[in-house]
Amino acid sequence: MIGLTHYLVLGALLFVCGVACMAVKRNAIGVLMGVELVLNGANVNFVAFARYSPTFRLEGQAFALFVIVMAAAEAAVALAIVLNFYNNHTTVDIDTAEELRG
Repeated sequence: MIGLTHYLVLGALLFVCGVACMAVKRNAIGVLMGVELVLNGANVNFVAFARYSPTFRLEGQAFALFVIVMAAAEAAVALAIVLNFYNNHTTVDIDTAEELRG
């Protein structure tokens, strides 16, 4: 029988993998993939709490839907920034973005 604990462990594993991916990767695409993993880990937790909690039914699904919409918007904006950076510098390496600092 799969319970709430299994889903929470899966969400935590996705979250940790996303944080590790953001910390280790040096190109922007890898960092964006890490951000998506973190958001998906949070979504698994929201939906699991919506399923197993008597008072968190609709709110958990609404939060998950909001996170999905936010992740899609973040991916579109970030991909446009990465493509613009690639056109100017012919690389997507984050370490070469020193001139973007204020």
